[in-house]
Amino acid sequence: MGGVAAFAMLAAVPAIAQPAAPVTATVSNNILLQDWKGPYDGIPPWDQVKVSDFPEAFQLSMDEYLREIDVVANNREAPTFANTIEAMQRSGEQLDRVQSIFGVYSSNLATPEVQALNKEWSPKLSATYDKVNLNGALFARIADLYGRKDALGLDAKQLRLLTRTYEGFVRRGAKLDAAGKTQLSAYNQQLATLFADFNARLLADEGKFTQASAAELAGVPQDVKDAAAAAAKEAGLPAGTYAIANTRSAVEPVLSFGTDRALREKVWTAFANRGDNGDANDTNAIIAKIVKARADRAHLLGYKTHADWRMQDTMAKSPAKGMELMMRVWPAAVARVKEEVADQMAFAAKDGLKQIEPWDYRYYQEKVRKAKYDLSQDEIKPYFELSNLVKGMFWSAEQLYDLKFTENTGQVPVFHPDVRTFEVTNAKSGDVVGLFYLDTYARPGKRSGAWATTYRSRAGLLGDKIVLGSNNNNFTKPAPGQPVLISLDDASTLWHEFGHAIHYYLTDVKYPSLGGSPRDFVEYPSQVNENWLLTRPVLDKFARHYKTGEAMPDALVKKIEASDSFNQGFATVEYLSSALVDMKLHTKEDGVVDPDAFEKAALAELGMPKEMVMRHRLPQFGHLFSSDSYSAGYYSYLWSETMDADTWAAFEEAGNPYDRTTADRFRTILLSTGNETDRADAYRQFRGRDPDVKALLKRRGFPAN
Repeated sequence: MGGVAAFAMLAAVPAIAQPAAPVTATVSNNILLQDWKGPYDGIPPWDQVKVSDFPEAFQLSMDEYLREIDVVANNREAPTFANTIEAMQRSGEQLDRVQSIFGVYSSNLATPEVQALNKEWSPKLSATYDKVNLNGALFARIADLYGRKDALGLDAKQLRLLTRTYEGFVRRGAKLDAAGKTQLSAYNQQLATLFADFNARLLADEGKFTQASAAELAGVPQDVKDAAAAAAKEAGLPAGTYAIANTRSAVEPVLSFGTDRALREKVWTAFANRGDNGDANDTNAIIAKIVKARADRAHLLGYKTHADWRMQDTMAKSPAKGMELMMRVWPAAVARVKEEVADQMAFAAKDGLKQIEPWDYRYYQEKVRKAKYDLSQDEIKPYFELSNLVKGMFWSAEQLYDLKFTENTGQVPVFHPDVRTFEVTNAKSGDVVGLFYLDTYARPGKRSGAWATTYRSRAGLLGDKIVLGSNNNNFTKPAPGQPVLISLDDASTLWHEFGHAIHYYLTDVKYPSLGGSPRDFVEYPSQVNENWLLTRPVLDKFARHYKTGEAMPDALVKKIEASDSFNQGFATVEYLSSALVDMKLHTKEDGVVDPDAFEKAALAELGMPKEMVMRHRLPQFGHLFSSDSYSAGYYSYLWSETMDADTWAAFEEAGNPYDRTTADRFRTILLSTGNETDRADAYRQFRGRDPDVKALLKRRGFPAN
């Protein structure tokens, strides 16, 4: 599952009114400190960046940001919306640019040198943001405006920005006394260091691979073998050896099709135990420190638990609401897993098995799929060639939202030779709206999973009109000249991340801080976008056989449609167990945990089926421990999917998945508005009511009652 990579900063530049003192910035020739130049209103100078540029760039851009904030805080004129709130929105642009570029290095190009910089500078960056969030003079101006908000003559968006700014400062400790502020900053810096350590250890474990012979890979699709052979060659292994990377895209085909049960167990064990091997890369001690520091910070800020603090600015508002939704779905999902396991045992027993182990589940699930629907994932993959699917997702975006993607790879700098680029225009007006970077393949130094990010977002106040953004996946790079054939699950991930891209290319707000979304809304546009993957126009036009070019046969399409809710027990339990353990972990008041023991006890309490494991076990749960962003927030995928399923029902009710009336309302009410209006209110405006969880239960094939 993907997510949006973003830095939680206040954003914004110098005061409009007379400054208390002149702003003097240190002049440097450092490329990272320069305004972006070139096409598209300026683009990141990837071809000129050196890792050695970052220390100076961090220090000077942090200093510049604090100077800009001091001008706002120390302004002698009485606070106004313009000289305080808008001035803050204009500050920190230089630091934003530096962070945007470093974010790519730390996620996509994390060499040991980059990891060392991340560990060194993360706490310093955290301290810089604390100096802003805990600036007493600045908060006094914000509080003054907030106290007079109804008399300021603000429009609805300005009032929302002022309110969110005030409440955000309070949540981040602005009302603490001096000792409390010092302690809070210490917690934040400690956590920043721990996050960097966690990332480095997990990356090291994910950089490993499992060696295998040709005999051991019996049953594995040829394209997967070819990629494993290419990986082995690159690693300098002997001819005839195969290397299975410790990433989801490399591991799952082996678990689904490999007939050698011992190899399946070996590959599964390496993948499931990332960060949990009692060695130098073990993350358990780091996680324990993170959870404890989070709990202590929450108490300092006046909250019962970390989850209570994190969920103040979400649609759910409280841990109880998140748990309520998850437990509405959990029992039905567990019951379905028991049915799926019973179906699998009919085949496993013939192989002499008395029990399905986690490394057997996907293998026998494929046997059941074939028997029930005469369908195999391996039958689908020849029609799911990556470049065709990319064309399909672009086509779909144009039909729905007039977003046209035209490849211009080679015409702008990129951060890695594998990255493709596309100009994004409005298909009707021809206006350029963005530049899209597509980074497809796994490689050493690139974190696992899939994610989307923006380097510049649209904001009217700053004059930023052209959005720069990327999608990042971890598909296995093929041998030279070979196609990239992906599974239905990987194809859904591709479309999911592209849903984030669509969201940020359509978002059109005035104030930068109103361009984001609450954590439990942010996955909603991306999850909705997955639905268009299996629409008939996409399958007919783009699901073409990689050898013959023939469209996917109608009979195969019908088999896919018939199996739509197949294996939803496994998929739901795999995800939901991770979300439930996350919430349980972060509602523990004292924050004292042994991660392995806690995970085991929490799953036992939930009645986790023994035949499977969480999608993300705690020792490798990057969503939770590489930053604060998804902590006490992994439930958000289910929260978002409730809206997603209900939104898709609106298109079904319209009788056409490409109904432009519905798409236009979805775009104008929900996608383009960022966070300018309350998201629950916006959803009600779009659908005429709150989302109905029955649509989600129906989609997954669970009882709706």
